[in-house]
Amino acid sequence: MAPRLAARARSAPVSSLVSRLLVAAAALPIVLGVVYLGGWWMFALLALAAGLALHEFWLLARSLSPLAPAGYAGGMLALVGAQLGDIRWMIGGALLTLPLAFVLKGISAARQAATASISATVLGAIWIGLGLSFMLLVRDLPEQGRLAAFTVLLAVWAGDTFAYFGGRLLGRHRMAPTTSPGKTWEGFFFGTAATIFVAFVALYEQDFLSIPESIVLGAVLAVAAPLGDLFESMLKRDMQVKDTGRLLGGHGGMLDRIDALLFAAPAAYFCILAFGSV
Repeated sequence: MAPRLAARARSAPVSSLVSRLLVAAAALPIVLGVVYLGGWWMFALLALAAGLALHEFWLLARSLSPLAPAGYAGGMLALVGAQLGDIRWMIGGALLTLPLAFVLKGISAARQAATASISATVLGAIWIGLGLSFMLLVRDLPEQGRLAAFTVLLAVWAGDTFAYFGGRLLGRHRMAPTTSPGKTWEGFFFGTAATIFVAFVALYEQDFLSIPESIVLGAVLAVAAPLGDLFESMLKRDMQVKDTGRLLGGHGGMLDRIDALLFAAPAAYFCILAFGSV
């Protein structure tokens, strides 16, 4: 019995790795193709991702009795605002979550405290809805929006991939022992190098950002993406959950897959604005 259990334990990381690679190989061309098309195609993809991620978040925070209809409405209105208007309409759509949650709490039979229910609802709508909406704003940047969106996605994915493998191969020093014990400083440095390199290569001689600016953008993404990952890890640890779902196999749920992007997309958008390139 003991040898069988040991063999099963050794095979688990391998099967998880294979699952991650298969999902990435299938999803990457689809996502990049939709980003290339932009417009309502990208809106539809992000709306689908937001809906799935919000569903996972409501399950994660179910002990707080989140008011899901208000959160769905606020998250989707943020996406609609970004698609049809600009950042002002996007923020306005997301902020509607608060009065909607207040009204729903008033007629809800749930006994959970209003502070907890409304706070969880607003957190989900703003964290997920606004985070993904910023990808629409990045894609809609004048002239070079497609390039900017590709750069953000590829740099974040490269950083996540190299951090994962670097941490597994050489990880010794834990980065956040209480929040995410599996993350190491070695993995972070591998991920940072990959993120900056991809941003530099993607933007090299593209008449969009200068070389120093592309390196700064890569550095910003290299910090923002792991923070997004750690933020979700903190919430999962608080709720005593390992993954938010199994939708994407070894990647976990949709929220596990996009957590880094939810911080990286806003950071990239404001970083590019700060450069005055739009």
